[in-house]
Amino acid sequence: MGRYVVSGKDEQQEMLRTLNLNSLDDLYEDAPASVLNPELDLPEGMSEMEVLRKMDEMADKNRKFSQIYRGGGAYNHYIPAVVTSVTGKEEFLTAYTPYQAEISQGILQSIFEYQTLMCEITGLDVSNASVYDGAVAAAEAIFMCLERKKNTVLVSETVHPDTLEVIQTYCESRSVNLVLLPAKDGSTDLDVLKKKVSDDTAAVLIQSPNYYGILEDVTKAAEIAHSVKGRMIFATNPVALGLLKNAKEVNADICVMEGQPLGLPIAFGGPYLGIMTCTKELMRRLPGRIVGETVDKENRRCYVLTLQAREQHIRREKASSNICSNEALCAMTAAVYLSAVGPEGFRRVAENSASHAHYLCQKLEEIGFKLRYRKEFFHEFLVDSPVDPVLLESHLAKKGILSGLNVDNGILFCTTELNTKKDIDYLVSSIQEVLA
Repeated sequence: MGRYVVSGKDEQQEMLRTLNLNSLDDLYEDAPASVLNPELDLPEGMSEMEVLRKMDEMADKNRKFSQIYRGGGAYNHYIPAVVTSVTGKEEFLTAYTPYQAEISQGILQSIFEYQTLMCEITGLDVSNASVYDGAVAAAEAIFMCLERKKNTVLVSETVHPDTLEVIQTYCESRSVNLVLLPAKDGSTDLDVLKKKVSDDTAAVLIQSPNYYGILEDVTKAAEIAHSVKGRMIFATNPVALGLLKNAKEVNADICVMEGQPLGLPIAFGGPYLGIMTCTKELMRRLPGRIVGETVDKENRRCYVLTLQAREQHIRREKASSNICSNEALCAMTAAVYLSAVGPEGFRRVAENSASHAHYLCQKLEEIGFKLRYRKEFFHEFLVDSPVDPVLLESHLAKKGILSGLNVDNGILFCTTELNTKKDIDYLVSSIQEVLA
């Protein structure tokens, strides 16, 4: 803001005369008086020392858990110190949108590196510079698939409820025919999918691991979608790609993910990162922007905004998407995280997360819990509890443990590489205290 110059009194009066107004207050004549002059119940002002003391008192009411077994869309992974060290630098932290490529080479390169890494882990050809979050990415992917004669989208009910809600809002805005695929024993009923697809089917969207942690048969779903020339949208957890088949290997056309597990803290729900990759065939339908690498007139490597639909700016009613920006800092964080852990570290994070979950599941079944769906899972699983989940959550909280998420009167437990065998044994012994 150092170069910002405010308007002077004479300039303000000239603008008011142009608008046929007498004062700045006249600009707000249509606003309700209750908004302009609200009755605020504010305390007396305090000194800096008093404010700090008050803030400390408020902060003491927070509860910090030493162990976390909750996922459901946001995951507690270890973040290497180098990640925040790099992304906390002022030139990255304060950078905004790179409209002038000639003076934005640093931020453009960081986006290019992010795009490259997203293509590597998903196996698909093209990545955009990111969108707002995973739910938005899923909804935007649906709009990418719509055709003049294909206006029906089939979405599994096992996707995250928040994602499903965003998809429903998007589809209502453009009268898209949204068909929900029912679940059978915790995963998508592919027999129903076979019956529902038709020549009008634009896309099929399935999440794997799904909301209940179960691994879906995305390859079979893609085969069904492609049989009617529809697109397959694969929603997944990026960490799972360190261990499981990627989007290319399951024959998906588009892959969408919530990038929070890639170096972003839980942070009370955001800001997060919407990851989108697709096949080359769909490249021109990707929302937002794509950064590309080229050379200047002196043959030096440089970066540019390669592709962005003009309609997103100037003919918005004709655009397939109105997203014109991206989560640049969060995207860079994901890129730095992947660079820090490397391919082997990324695989080990996935392996440890999965093995810890299977160990916890085994221990819980030994003390009376029951796995609700006996299907393969990654690092989350839903169990029926022999004790009230709310009571159990309250008891564990007193011991510094955040229990799993209460889902459909069961408990959705999640583990990551941070939940060691010792931690899990302590959790199980703490649960046994409640059972006793």
